[in-house]
Amino acid sequence: MTHRTFVRRFGAALFAIAVVFSAGTPAEAQFFGSTIVFDPTNYSQNVLTAARELQQVTNEIQMLQNQATSLINQARNLQNLNFSSLGSIEQSISQTTSLLTQAQRVSYDVNSINAAFTANYPTSYPGGTAQAQLASDAQTRWANALAAFQDAMRVQAGVVANLDSTKSQIDALVGTSQSATGALQAAQSGNQLIALQTKQIADLTAVMAAIARAQSLDGARTVESQEQAQTQTANFLNYGAGYQAGAAQMFH
Repeated sequence: MTHRTFVRRFGAALFAIAVVFSAGTPAEAQFFGSTIVFDPTNYSQNVLTAARELQQVTNEIQMLQNQATSLINQARNLQNLNFSSLGSIEQSISQTTSLLTQAQRVSYDVNSINAAFTANYPTSYPGGTAQAQLASDAQTRWANALAAFQDAMRVQAGVVANLDSTKSQIDALVGTSQSATGALQAAQSGNQLIALQTKQIADLTAVMAAIARAQSLDGARTVESQEQAQTQTANFLNYGAGYQAGAAQMFH
């Protein structure tokens, strides 16, 4: 309903009320020297009409109030959240990723892993492999395993260091969610909590990957040590043809 229609109806209601109460209750009234006869039926109809007009105006006022309340609620629902933890989440993920990229000796790369295993983790050693070569490969494998365990502990330390920041972000997001004034703020708080949970899963994945890498390199070292031991045993037992009888000259 337009503002003009509302004003017109409101004016009509006021006019009807004025007519009703201006008629008075006497049976006759003087109006410019003329006698006006009071009509009770007409008077009651005017009162009823005025009451109906007034009720309609009241209903329209209530409807406008409801519309205003609805608009206010919609504005609250569309109000943005004034807190964002995205920067802190991205920083934590970057720190964990940086620790993974600093992996020593054998990195998290398929080509690097293939090259390392080809050079220092052969499936078998040829017969007669030099003792120096066997010792050098064993030393390399031990160093790889030791570095991998150190890398795993560094990743774990980085994740533990992020716990304080994670707790602060959770407290802030829960507080903003509970004090949200509209649906949009509540949804944004929920989305950021999900992002924070995803970051924690990413940290856990990084820790598990680092531990698995260390265990894999140590396991490969153990298996390769068995192969090396077999080669060394074979070299030790392969002492040649043994003693061969021959002529000997003792005196000139």
